[in-house]
Amino acid sequence: MNPLLLLALVSFVLSLLLTPLVAHWSNRVGLVDQPDGRRKLHRWPVSRVGGIAIALTYIASSGLILLTVPHYQALLPEWAPGILRIAPGVVLVFLVGLADDIKGLRPWQKLLAELVAAAWVTIFAGVEITGVRGNPLPGWLSVVLTLSWLIACTNSVNLTDGVDGLASGIGFFATCTTLVAALLRGNQELMFATIPLAAALLGFLRYNFNPASIFLGDCGSLTLGFLLGILAILWGQMSATFLGMTAPLMALAVPLLDTTLAIVRRFLRQQPIFAADRGHVHHRLLARGLTPRNVTLILYAVCSIGAALSLAGSTWENHSGLVLLLFCVAAWLGVHQLDYVEFGEVGRLLRQGVFRRILNRQLALHSFSRQVEAASSVDACWQAVTAVYRVFGFAAVQARLGGVRFSDGPLMDAPNIWRLWIPLDSLDYVEFRRMRECQVPCWGADELADAINRGMRWKVSQLRAVAEARGKKAMSAAAGAGFREPPRADQRATA
Repeated sequence: MNPLLLLALVSFVLSLLLTPLVAHWSNRVGLVDQPDGRRKLHRWPVSRVGGIAIALTYIASSGLILLTVPHYQALLPEWAPGILRIAPGVVLVFLVGLADDIKGLRPWQKLLAELVAAAWVTIFAGVEITGVRGNPLPGWLSVVLTLSWLIACTNSVNLTDGVDGLASGIGFFATCTTLVAALLRGNQELMFATIPLAAALLGFLRYNFNPASIFLGDCGSLTLGFLLGILAILWGQMSATFLGMTAPLMALAVPLLDTTLAIVRRFLRQQPIFAADRGHVHHRLLARGLTPRNVTLILYAVCSIGAALSLAGSTWENHSGLVLLLFCVAAWLGVHQLDYVEFGEVGRLLRQGVFRRILNRQLALHSFSRQVEAASSVDACWQAVTAVYRVFGFAAVQARLGGVRFSDGPLMDAPNIWRLWIPLDSLDYVEFRRMRECQVPCWGADELADAINRGMRWKVSQLRAVAEARGKKAMSAAAGAGFREPPRADQRATA
């Protein structure tokens, strides 16, 4: 039998045998995921350490074939150093995921461990994005890109593990895509690395597909994402073209896109990046009334499209631009169908030019603050006010600064006037006016009021103190100039 087929068969059978054993053991010791009716919608407690079964399967099947098949025995001295250099990083990610499954870890703790593992395989194992389109990258940029890629892959697979069979199925498609690319390129090392993982995931899906009797858990999803990131880099190193480097990204399109959308959504909503929510792609599909099984099958289809495009780009390198364009159009259409409110509002604001108006007002506030800070008189402060108030949608302004009254704009005393009164002290103030029915938005008026209150209150008080000091000095000088000391008695007698 072909050694690769034998490896796949051994891995598949071991996965079928070990997965239920791990599920039974974890149920006995209490390593199960309890349903909560909110985010965890399964009906009964389910084992949450399926990654143990996949890890045992991968190690056992690979080790067995390496030690017993003559063809791979001959290659073992050549492959062993690379395997031993990569293994510590993978083991660290697995152990951190297992610790999170057992007792729970903080997001920063997992992220720190992932960073250490990624740095290990980058520095000591040589798994590195060294160039793009045949152009070598600077050393520091290569390291940064590699670390970012590995951490992104690790967490993206973890975030998609929210529906039965989804993360493991996505991992299976991505692994098979890498395997096909290795077969097309004749890369034996990459073929050997991917076949046992793909077969292990296929056997695991027998128990993980809806309704699942075992979950991947963090020990499974984090390790799977980390391995896929490493395999994708090795795949990208087989091609010097730009698309050859982006093909792994297409194969992992669903988890990476879901992670990117989650980060942007939470940023727009001013929520913690690591906070859990129900806004992931699979949650959006579930909200449309689809069953978990249908959601999984739909995303499997999307993964197959991404896999096909990535393989097409690797095979037909002369048409790489067209393939990349098709991928981007398909991704945009997919995100549009999910109907995220956040992105719809951003698009609407961009179309209406709101962002430009907001930027213009922020620039006007910055200029106002600098003018007030540099003002040497209340007249200069008033000029700063008149230069900014129309930008914020006001039609007129009146003020009393340092005891001097100022006014700009039309007189507005009708009852349908909207006023913004900003007291500076018991006497001085600034008052803005506009018609109630004015169509110009008045966004940022609170920021303008705050800038005037913070900047002009202090400045006007300072200018008044300076003016009073100058007045007293002038009065003292005038009094001194008009006073003559009377002559003494002996001087008058002499005179």
